[in-house]
Amino acid sequence: MELHILEHSLKVASIEKEGIEVCTHGLIKLAFLASKTRCKFFSLTETPEDYTIIVDEEGFKELPQSNLISVADATWLALNVVSGGGSASSSQPIGVTKIAKSVIAPLADHNISVFMLSTYQTDFILVRERDLPLVMHTLSSEFTLFRVVNGETVAAHNLGVTNGFVKPKLVPRPIIHPLSSPSNMFCVTSLDPDTLPSVATLLMDVMFYSGGSKEVAASGEDSSHIRFFSFSLIEGYISLVMDEQTAKRLA
Repeated sequence: MELHILEHSLKVASIEKEGIEVCTHGLIKLAFLASKTRCKFFSLTETPEDYTIIVDEEGFKELPQSNLISVADATWLALNVVSGGGSASSSQPIGVTKIAKSVIAPLADHNISVFMLSTYQTDFILVRERDLPLVMHTLSSEFTLFRVVNGETVAAHNLGVTNGFVKPKLVPRPIIHPLSSPSNMFCVTSLDPDTLPSVATLLMDVMFYSGGSKEVAASGEDSSHIRFFSFSLIEGYISLVMDEQTAKRLA
């Protein structure tokens, strides 16, 4: 299998629920007017707690400065597992279970934090840019490593990223986080970019006027169900991941 290190330098930010109004202009531009920006990697996810934005440096310029936006200090890089060669869009899909075993678990053994982003087309594993040398050393025995540079895929070892790096000693990984799962079902789908204008109004209603936590409480919805909506526009491909109630609004 191949592991492609994409060229996007990504920022991860959290927008408080009441802060979505100050960001709406920039987010609409990133989601619906991509031709007006140089952004190639954009994802917006709403949960009951906040909005999470993953965006490249060009897209980050479209967001206003506000104390309602918290930005992680680190710059992140996106990794993509490719089976059968070629681009991510034409390769065979890799299940999350296999990614967890072959990518996430070895990185966790070396105390490397990751951030997962799943879309209809593929799954991205985000790692901190400063961790890249250790990431490459850890995964080089399992994968053939490539980097995307100026749109071209080149062998990662040709870039000299790992020169002089000493691999740290492996330490046991304790399991410390509890696992919980909501009871509702989720829908994962794609959207043809050509149809985006025809559903833009409906999507904007879902993205920005979904109702706050007070409205959800008043509706009497089961507390084990969560509101979840994710819109991703990455290198021209649109993906939607949403809870079943939201999916009914888009049916």
